[in-house]
Amino acid sequence: MQKSTATILGLMLVISFTIFGLLIKQALLEVKTYDRNVTVKGLAEAEFPADIVIWPIQFTAADNDLENLYNQIDEQAQQIIAFLASQNIAANEVSYASPKINDKLAQQYGGQQDFEFRYTALQTITVYSSSIALVRDAMPKITELGKKGIVFSQNDYNAQVEYIFSRLNDVKPQMIEQSTTNARMVAEKFAADSNSRLGKIKNASQGQFSIGDRDKNNPHIKRVRVVSTIAYYLAD
Repeated sequence: MQKSTATILGLMLVISFTIFGLLIKQALLEVKTYDRNVTVKGLAEAEFPADIVIWPIQFTAADNDLENLYNQIDEQAQQIIAFLASQNIAANEVSYASPKINDKLAQQYGGQQDFEFRYTALQTITVYSSSIALVRDAMPKITELGKKGIVFSQNDYNAQVEYIFSRLNDVKPQMIEQSTTNARMVAEKFAADSNSRLGKIKNASQGQFSIGDRDKNNPHIKRVRVVSTIAYYLAD
């Protein structure tokens, strides 16, 4: 009876060690498999129209009498506001601050006064609108006010028109899907060329989204770009 029991125990030990050995072998194979991986990048690009335009309208005036200068600036500002209204640009989309006044005499440190006008003023009226087409249509027409004596400042950096794309969160899901799909296509090609099989994702990293103008002539069309970096396991 004791001999039979010992034999059964021995067989159970042999079977247990055999199963344990197979499990160890399988684990080693899996570790070896997981040690092989490939890292690829997937690019997604798309073009979208801007949805906000910021149009700073800057103009200047000069006079030797400060009161006359302020009256001149106010009159010209009202002309511009009336023009914007005639172009169906809403009043709540138009704003302006106090003009910047420069006194040339205060900047003189002696010597002859060689300026024609003592005071100059710079005024900015800003249009902040979501009606891109409406504002773009009005931009070239404002030069008509120049014929009425308004001197516009075109070269100031602060007077540059700015277009903004604010709907990034709306397009993120589809662009991430596209970038990960492109990354998987690259990984599958790599796996096929190396006689391997593509496994599960080891890790993934979504790159920063970037938004830029499509080109210098079409700043109202934005190019959105994202690059995803994904590592896949490879198996035989």
